[in-house]
Amino acid sequence: KSFCDSDNDGVGDFPGLISKLDYIAELGVDVIWLLPFYPSPRRDDCYDIAEYRCVHPDYGNMSDVRRFIAEAHARGLRVITELVINHTSDQHPWFQRARRAKPGSALRDFYVWSDNDKKYAGTRIIFIDTEPSNWTWDPVANAYYWHRFYSHQPDLNFDNPR
Repeated sequence: KSFCDSDNDGVGDFPGLISKLDYIAELGVDVIWLLPFYPSPRRDDCYDIAEYRCVHPDYGNMSDVRRFIAEAHARGLRVITELVINHTSDQHPWFQRARRAKPGSALRDFYVWSDNDKKYAGTRIIFIDTEPSNWTWDPVANAYYWHRFYSHQPDLNFDNPR
C-alpha cells in the first residue's frame, strides 16, 4: 500500500508508481502485478470490491491508471491487474440490490441464497479462525448467502446466466 506515495497521505498511489518505473525496469523486472485497486471498504486489502468501474481514490483515478499502463509499456514492462470475480463486497450495489430483491428474481440471483445453512455442508471453511460457516444470515434478505472467504465477501452466482 505504500511503495511510493506521491501526495504524502501515507498510501502509495499510481502517480508514485509512475515516478518509480525507471527504477523498477532497471531492476530487470518485466512484469508488474497490481493487487486490487478498486473502491473497497478495505476489510481484506481491497479484495472486497465495492465498485469494479472506478479506482480507489487513495490510489488515484482512472487517468492515473491509464497513464501508468502506458508508461509501463513504454519501458517494456507488462502490467497484470488482479480482477476479483468470485465475490464482491457486501457494500457493492449488486449485493445491496440483491438482498432487497424478490427471491428468485434476476437481481436476487446475482448471489447464492438459501433458506438454511445446510447446503454444501462438506465444503471446507477457508478462514476457520474467523468464519464459523460458509453461509451468513442476512436479515434484510431474510435468507443465508454463500461466501467462500469472509462473510463480508458474498460469492457471485456463476450459475446465473446474466
